[in-house]
Amino acid sequence: QVQLVESGGGLVQPGGSLRLSCAASGSIFRLNAMGWYRQAPGKARELVAIITSGGDTNYADSVKGRFTISRDNAKNTVYLQMNSLKPEDTAVYYCKIDFWTGIHYGASRLNYWGQGTQVTVSS
Repeated sequence: QVQLVESGGGLVQPGGSLRLSCAASGSIFRLNAMGWYRQAPGKARELVAIITSGGDTNYADSVKGRFTISRDNAKNTVYLQMNSLKPEDTAVYYCKIDFWTGIHYGASRLNYWGQGTQVTVSS
């Protein structure tokens, strides 16, 4: 059983900031990449940022320079610091993790999605 708990979403004015967090728990032996995705109404879900187990990061062009992804491996938590928010950042933000269930034969490499947290940027 795996659970992702996302928090930090809300309503902010343009130019404001939010920090999202996603804490993973359950049958996770080893976390690999962790990322944030978002989906705006009527739009496809898109990658926002991803961070590898080694700490390498990648960002969508639309958020580069404004968003920062980080992780705390001791807490199995990934964060997304969002600065200089724009109305077009309005979306449901989803945490996604990639992980191994174990090192034994038959262990699986899986991914799992959080429930999503709403971010609304509006005046």
